[in-house]
Amino acid sequence: MNTRIQRLRKLSVDTVPTISIERALHETEFYKENYGKYSIPVLRALTFLDHCQRKTLYLGDDELIVGERGPEPKAIPTFPELTCHSVEDFHVLNTREMQRYLTTQEDIDTYAREVIPYWQGRTQRERIFSHVPEEWKAAYEAGLFTEFMEQRAPGHTVLDGKIYQRGMLDFKREIEENIAALDYRNDPEATDKAEQWKAMAISCDAVIVFAERHAELAEKMAATEQNPERVAELKKIAGVCRRVPAHKPENLWEALQMYWFVHLGTITELNGWDAMNPGHLDQHLEPFFKKELAAGTLTREQAKELICCFWIKVNNHPAPPKVGVTARESGTYNDFTNINIGGVKRDGSDGVSEVSYIILEVIEELHILQPGSSVHVTSKTPDSFLHAAARVIRQGHGYPSVFNPDTYIMEMVRQGKSLEDAREGGCSGCIEVGAFGKEAFLLTGYLNVPKVFEVTLNNGIDPVTGKKVGVESGDPREFKTYEDLYNAFLEQIHFVVDQKIRVSNYIDRMFAKYAPAPFLSVVIEDCISKGRDYYDGGPRYNTSYIQCCGLATVADSLVAIKKHVIEDGRFTMDALLNACANNFEGDEFMRQTIMNKTPFFGNDNDYADDIAVKVYDDLVAAIDGNDNIKEGGKYHLNMLSTTCHIYFGKVLGATPNGRMAGKSISDGTSPSHGADTSGPSAVIKSLGKLDQMKSGGTLLNQRFLPSLIKRDEDIVKLGQLIRSYFSLGGHHIQFNIVDTATLLAAQKCPDDYKDLLVRMAGYSDYFNDMNGDLQQEVIERTENDAF
Repeated sequence: MNTRIQRLRKLSVDTVPTISIERALHETEFYKENYGKYSIPVLRALTFLDHCQRKTLYLGDDELIVGERGPEPKAIPTFPELTCHSVEDFHVLNTREMQRYLTTQEDIDTYAREVIPYWQGRTQRERIFSHVPEEWKAAYEAGLFTEFMEQRAPGHTVLDGKIYQRGMLDFKREIEENIAALDYRNDPEATDKAEQWKAMAISCDAVIVFAERHAELAEKMAATEQNPERVAELKKIAGVCRRVPAHKPENLWEALQMYWFVHLGTITELNGWDAMNPGHLDQHLEPFFKKELAAGTLTREQAKELICCFWIKVNNHPAPPKVGVTARESGTYNDFTNINIGGVKRDGSDGVSEVSYIILEVIEELHILQPGSSVHVTSKTPDSFLHAAARVIRQGHGYPSVFNPDTYIMEMVRQGKSLEDAREGGCSGCIEVGAFGKEAFLLTGYLNVPKVFEVTLNNGIDPVTGKKVGVESGDPREFKTYEDLYNAFLEQIHFVVDQKIRVSNYIDRMFAKYAPAPFLSVVIEDCISKGRDYYDGGPRYNTSYIQCCGLATVADSLVAIKKHVIEDGRFTMDALLNACANNFEGDEFMRQTIMNKTPFFGNDNDYADDIAVKVYDDLVAAIDGNDNIKEGGKYHLNMLSTTCHIYFGKVLGATPNGRMAGKSISDGTSPSHGADTSGPSAVIKSLGKLDQMKSGGTLLNQRFLPSLIKRDEDIVKLGQLIRSYFSLGGHHIQFNIVDTATLLAAQKCPDDYKDLLVRMAGYSDYFNDMNGDLQQEVIERTENDAF
């Protein structure tokens, strides 16, 4: 990397995240003066415009791509309309051990005086919790599931290529044409559509104003700048900002800046911690790169420098922090932007280009937390690209993860997308997939499948809290067959899924009604033509995902009961349940027998794998195809855990597979920790038995010793492992290339390992920014020393 990029990287990495109250102050002031004067969509758009007109701008030394969500890098706004931080929250965020967000006492006092009083009783979070049924609250508090949207707006949004072909003025013309054609006589939705279109047009103006203010700032800085080279750069920045986003970009610099203004617009308008992504960035940039390279107006190194500047911009934007109890727990600064690289184009041809290789170089050289990255490997992807990606993976930064478009395209086609829209899609934040630029694919929360099984073993009672949270499905001690137990488990699954969906649908309506996103709606296909908001069924496709956690923990527990209790009679059901209730205290012999004499999932053993397949298929059957109340919208399943398998383990007692109370459950579709004793080849064969096309995403974690992929021939073997898994229908695989000794040393001397990035579950994080539970979870993953 050149000296400019070195300086920008150092500033980004060294800057401590802070809380900016500016957006909250602007929004509160605007709402106080204007709430009730306008429709909600127009009010939201005018609030956004007001902030874009007034917010503090930042244009730093060396920058080529400009714009920050806050007044400076890593200054993170709050979103009181979603969930309002308390004074205590700010003090917690200031002082918690890891992932602090600093706030001055003056700002805390101002927030307490100006912001908190107005939003009390008005936040989305309060609307949700004041209306949900008591049985839902009991299940939620027991940890049977989580709800994404009680802390943030629905997210995981990805764009297609339309913003490189049309500017905001083009979108406004389309909006104005629709308004002119309104039929108030025959269209009962005409008035609502008019308000939506007005809001969309205002939001287009907002981002244009935001860009023009940057142009003015750049020109002002150029007038006093002494360095002729920087003067030229500032004038160029001004020219870029005057062109985009008002008009479509004409070159690579403008294309990157175009996306960045759109990105900032969406995460400023309404984002309470979730992914916003450009999608297939290499495919979007390739036409500009090729054109300029041929014309001699851009070199490869200049293109790489601009992409580096963009990469660092993303890293300047940590996730907004949460509130309440969750504010006490260190989460992650990662906001889950995920750059898709490779894959296929809309016509099905290979999507790899020279820009794809440049991006891999940027990932390897910058070695920063954000953005996330993923390579997409099809049967058409050249081995040279796969091996180049494997060499980046070998560095041990946790990036990039690897996806299989040959599988996930068919996942999306099964869900009802056109083949062309599916090809243009991919993954958003972690492993979930959708049709880029055409779909709202919203993550509603995680389902704690092992907790559901624990409730089954206790006849509808949560043994941790003693509360009734399920149905009375029978006392397992009285079951005569394995089928009796499994059918009781299925009854609980359907009961809990039904609870989850009912409230998620209610929350969807609350966002459509009170927190629409008119600017985001502009750039997502069909929202303009329908005159409907992104959160109100506007996109072409509308998917709600439920993320199921702990597949292997449940499968292994069922295997243990079937083998040791029902078939072999080694233990009685009563003895096993009592051992779980007592965390195996006094029953270590039983626990060791289970741990060492049970054929667990992940070892290519059909006895265990068939049970895992059955659980997976029945989860799909319980979730897939349920209506989400948006026109044509459905619920689907994915197998994502992020870090929720840690939390879910904390609210779960000991389980029949020998797992101790409070320990994390299995992540994604990965085997239980330490259970995969037959090597990675056996793991991929086990997971290959799951019909992953029934899901909207599965996750497989693998950890390798660095010595395993040291040589060039080892890179080839890693590529072969990936292709073998994908030939079995695998959706996703990701790697940690780090030994246990390094992880333990990083715990002991964190200052010596500040740059140690590890792969968590769908994203990477700095090892020493993770709390002890998360660190231990990575350490306990099986350490593979052979393929």
